[in-house]
Amino acid sequence: MKFSTCIMIVDDEEMICESLQAWFVKDGYQVETALSGEAALKLVETFPADIYLVDIKMPGMDGIEFLSRLKERQPNAVVVMMTAHGTVQTAVDAMKRGATDYFCKPFDPDELSLFMERLLANKALREENIVLKELLSERHEGFFDVFIAHSSPMRAIFAKIEEVAPSSAPILITGETGVGKDMVAKAIHFRSDRSCGPFLAVNCGSLSESLLESELFGHERGAFTGAVKARRGRLEMAHNGTLLLDEVGEISPKMQVSLLRALEEKSFLRLGGSQPVESDFRLISATHRDLPSLIKENQFRDDFYYRINVITIDVPPLRERLDDIPVLADHFLKRYNEETGKSLGGFTQKALDLLISYHWPGNIRELRNVVERAVVIARGRMIGAEELTFVNPRPDAGPMGSMTLQEHEINQIKATLESCNGNILRASKRLGIDRSTLMRKMKRYQLGRC
Repeated sequence: MKFSTCIMIVDDEEMICESLQAWFVKDGYQVETALSGEAALKLVETFPADIYLVDIKMPGMDGIEFLSRLKERQPNAVVVMMTAHGTVQTAVDAMKRGATDYFCKPFDPDELSLFMERLLANKALREENIVLKELLSERHEGFFDVFIAHSSPMRAIFAKIEEVAPSSAPILITGETGVGKDMVAKAIHFRSDRSCGPFLAVNCGSLSESLLESELFGHERGAFTGAVKARRGRLEMAHNGTLLLDEVGEISPKMQVSLLRALEEKSFLRLGGSQPVESDFRLISATHRDLPSLIKENQFRDDFYYRINVITIDVPPLRERLDDIPVLADHFLKRYNEETGKSLGGFTQKALDLLISYHWPGNIRELRNVVERAVVIARGRMIGAEELTFVNPRPDAGPMGSMTLQEHEINQIKATLESCNGNILRASKRLGIDRSTLMRKMKRYQLGRC
C-alpha cells in the first residue's frame, strides 16, 4: 500500500527535493529529503526508507558513492538514480553497482507516478520470492519432521489437515511444547488456497503487551517514542495468507478484545492511525495451555476462544505414539550424518529400547536434540545405549524388545487415557480410532476408566 511506503529523495537542488516531495505526498507516500549524500546517510540511521531516489551529480559525496555506502548498510535497498540525459551511461554503470533503475530529468509527474507504481510492484514480487525461498528452505530443513510418522494418531492428524486446509475457518492447534504445532500450521497453509501468500508466525509469549500490539497491528510514524517511521503489522502483512498466533494463551484479555474486533470486522487501525486497514488472512492459533481452565480463571475471554476455535486439532505427545520414535530417530540420524560427514549405520537394539522407554517431555524437539548429540559423540559404526546415557527410561517401562505388540498397545491406551483424564472420546481421537473401537479394546484388556 502507498501509505506504508517510505521514499527518501537525495538531491543537492532544494527545489527538486521540494517538488518531488509534494508530488509523492500527494500520491500517498511518506517522504523524507536530504540535500547531500552525507546528510542522507545520517538520516538513514533513523529513517531507513523503502525506496531511495538519488541524484548522481552532487558536490562532495556523489550519488555513486552514496549508493556504495548505503549498500553496505542495506544490501537489499531499492535505489533509483536520477540523471540528466547527458549522463545516462553513468546511471547504467550505477545499475551495475547495485542500483535498481534510473530515470531522467526533467520529470513528467504522471510518468513518475507510473514509474513508482511499477517499481513497487516489482519490489513486492521480489519480496514474495524471498519469502517463498525461505519457506521452501524451512520445508527442506526439517519442515516435515512432525510428519515423519506411521502411528495411527498421526495418520488421523494428516487426514484432518487435508480435510480443513481448503476452508478459511480459524483453527486452534493444541498440544504439549515440542510436538510440532507450528509445523501442523504450516502444513495447513501449504495445502490451502492461500499457499502462494505469506505465512507469518508471532510468538505471543515472548513479547510484552505493548510490543505485541505494535507487532500485530503496526503503527504510524510518531505513534510513540521511537516510532521514527510507519510500520506494517503482522495482521496487515498476512493479507491473502495465514497468520499463526503461537502461544495464544499468553495474550492478555485487553489484547484479545482488540483481536476479536479485527477478526469480526476484517479491519483494524494501526497504533496512532485513523484510517482502517483491511486484511484478508486465515488465523491459526496454537497453545500448550488448557484454555477452558483459563476461561474459568478469568484469564481468557470465552468470546475470543469461540472465535479462534472453530476447528480444533490436538497433536498428541510423542510418548503416546511410540511407533513413531524409531522412524523419527532414523530421520534425524540421516540428517545429522550429512551435517557432520559421518556414516553411522543406525541404532543398536538397546539404544532403540532406551529411546522408546523414555517419556520425552520435550517431544520431537527433544528427540532431535538427543540424536544430534549422539551423532556428535558417537565413535563406533552404530549409536549405542552408551551414547544415550542422558536419556532415562520411565520407571514403569520395560524394554520394547521384550514387549509383545499387545503389551505395547495396552501401554499406549493406558497412557492416552491417563493424559486425557479418562475422556474416552478425546482419547479415541488421539489414538486415531473411533470411540466404539476404543471401548472394545478397553473391555478386551480389562481397562477401566482412568
